[in-house]
Amino acid sequence: MLTIDALREFGADVDDGLARCMNNESFYLMLVRKAAETERLSQLEIQLQAGDLDAAFETAHALKGLYANLSLTPLTKPVSELTELLRNRTDTDHSALLAEAKAQFEKLCSLAAA
Repeated sequence: MLTIDALREFGADVDDGLARCMNNESFYLMLVRKAAETERLSQLEIQLQAGDLDAAFETAHALKGLYANLSLTPLTKPVSELTELLRNRTDTDHSALLAEAKAQFEKLCSLAAA
């Protein structure tokens, strides 16, 4: 179940996320639920597999903003690293960071679905 306590256990900086939402817990939880419904991480994976680094950068950057604004730290970290690699056009294997982001996203989705 998606609760403030569950998000804390997930590793989110709930106090920061709540502060960004004027300490409105129901609003914050609604935004987190919406973040768990986004298909953008799957879109990022497809873009990376296709080698479309420009589109992948745009998607990663958008996800970074989404996760950072909600203080979803376990997702923010790998997506931020991906964003910087893509920004710098670093020729590397992105699969480990993508796998970490997907694993954390799955955890968030399971919280939101319960």
